[in-house]
Amino acid sequence: MIQSMTGYGKAVADLPDKKVYVEIKSLNSKALDLSARIAPLYREKEMEIRALLSAELERGKVDFNLWVEKKEGVGAATPIDAHLVKAYYDRICEIAQTTGIPLPADWFSTLLRLPDVLAKSEVQELSDEEWEQVRAAVRQAVDALTGFRCQEGAALEEKFREKISNIARLLAEVEPYEQERVVKIRERIVDALQKTLEVDYDKNRLEQELIYYIEKLDVNEEKQRLANHLKYFIQTLEEGHGQGKKLGFIAQEMGREINTLGSKSNHAEMQRIVVRMKDELEQIKEQVLNVM
Repeated sequence: MIQSMTGYGKAVADLPDKKVYVEIKSLNSKALDLSARIAPLYREKEMEIRALLSAELERGKVDFNLWVEKKEGVGAATPIDAHLVKAYYDRICEIAQTTGIPLPADWFSTLLRLPDVLAKSEVQELSDEEWEQVRAAVRQAVDALTGFRCQEGAALEEKFREKISNIARLLAEVEPYEQERVVKIRERIVDALQKTLEVDYDKNRLEQELIYYIEKLDVNEEKQRLANHLKYFIQTLEEGHGQGKKLGFIAQEMGREINTLGSKSNHAEMQRIVVRMKDELEQIKEQVLNVM
């Protein structure tokens, strides 16, 4: 089954003091275009994360986001140096009296921004046990995204089959007009010779010229090649994911045959059929860009 490059996956690692969230989004791209935003504690594992994503996701514009939320009531409050706060307060009051500068309206906001009032947080280290839980969440998010891609791929495959079937049906509708076209071409040439030019002509020579003219407008080869491309497209669909570029190349070849069919048609109804074929093919080309 083919896969879409569009996908979304999310997972959570529930740790004793926090929750680690992993979110992955992907859109279509010619190659793997990976951007990652990772919480500071886990940045040392960025290369491992990128290697995992590259191996599993293959193609697409991928946004990876890993962030942390502390649990309520867990962990000690940030320590405040009360003696330093009082010293700052006294000094500010003294300066205000000396210079006449007004005292701040929000004391706490002002004092807490001053140097060394808030103690620096302890440097955390990532343990192997914690990383295993977070890594499992990354793996789970990747699996969720892959599942999403498979669902989207199934919908795309159904759409492709419908469009290919429509083109095949339209191709079959061309045949009756081919014989009608030959008759009309002959009638038009004979009418021009008899009524417009008013000249005698060699009927045998006319038939030879008609054969030459009709051979130039023959579309049997284009029809056969287009039919083969339609079959090849379906066969490629059934080969599984990773066929997006190949399907795009096949769609291009289908377009060439349809264009040639239109240029050789020389018949209003055949040209209308060709326009409908092009419409179906254009929808295929738009969607095939999103296939892995």
